[in-house]
Amino acid sequence: MSYAIQAEGLVKRFGSTTALAGVDLAARTGSILGVLGPNGAGKTTAVRVLATLIKPDEGRARVGGFDTIRDAHKVRELIGLTGQYASVDEELTGLENLILLGRLLELSRKDARQRARDLLERFGLTDAAGRPASTYSGGMRRRLDLAASLVGRPTVLYLDEPTTGLDPHARAEVWDVIRGLVADGVTVLLTTQYLDEADQLTNEIAVIDHGRVVANGTPAQLKAKAGAQRLEIRPALASDLPAVARLMTELAGVAPTEGADPGLLGVPVHDPAVMTAAVRRLEDARIVVRELALRLPSLDEVFLALTGHRAEPIGAGNEPTGPRNGPAGPPSPADETAATEGRLA
Repeated sequence: MSYAIQAEGLVKRFGSTTALAGVDLAARTGSILGVLGPNGAGKTTAVRVLATLIKPDEGRARVGGFDTIRDAHKVRELIGLTGQYASVDEELTGLENLILLGRLLELSRKDARQRARDLLERFGLTDAAGRPASTYSGGMRRRLDLAASLVGRPTVLYLDEPTTGLDPHARAEVWDVIRGLVADGVTVLLTTQYLDEADQLTNEIAVIDHGRVVANGTPAQLKAKAGAQRLEIRPALASDLPAVARLMTELAGVAPTEGADPGLLGVPVHDPAVMTAAVRRLEDARIVVRELALRLPSLDEVFLALTGHRAEPIGAGNEPTGPRNGPAGPPSPADETAATEGRLA
């Protein structure tokens, strides 16, 4: 089995703040590795180390078989990077943005133009190619940003919270793009706070909290670590809720809870046979249900079980922000989770 990304014992300190406290990461070639964690967990710092933007204080990392410190120039030839916020020039058109990057990467005028047109077509932006990027929607701008990271044909792509601030439709568009890149053989390291995003896209997940990897594995493996499955029942009639609650309590031994979704009762169960018993009891009681399911824990529940707190949603008011075009030097602790600037190829 070959690995496009391997990191061992990464430590990075900014003054008295330890952003990474011995992080190990590994991404199989042609897969998506999800790095999951709240703001300030160390995700962006890990990306900056792997992208050769900063050096670790301890540990080592290899990308495409090259050491990120000793062979930094070779690593940069292999990678692309998209930060949390679109960094395209809003005054240039979509086509001009991509041609400019192609020329900076020393493509000929002809090749730069052709590469730009190919990427615009691939990302569904051909019709908007002649419009200034400032007129693009959030989803279009993010697709243009992803296209920009591919001008140099990277084999490893870092996506640092690529769907931050996007609406559900635009997020789904970006997800489709990411799946297409992996189908073409690109290895993706995806940092995210969105639990459903990690569940939908990733082959494996590393959960980071306070600069440490607290768990890793496939989404299914992490869900199994959280313990019991969950039986969920939604009766067709609200008047049947008390009867369903009593039934579930008798079957599971604990009272069910009603979460954010009104009318849906859930209870942890350890025996899958409870599902069959629930169906029989509901039939005997002549209770009609709209929803009946036995499922693994969600990644949100996994994160809570592993860290003791939930992953914090974007917009929670605690995400540091920094200047869009800041200096290239190492970030201060306050900037650790801000957007990674620059574009590598």
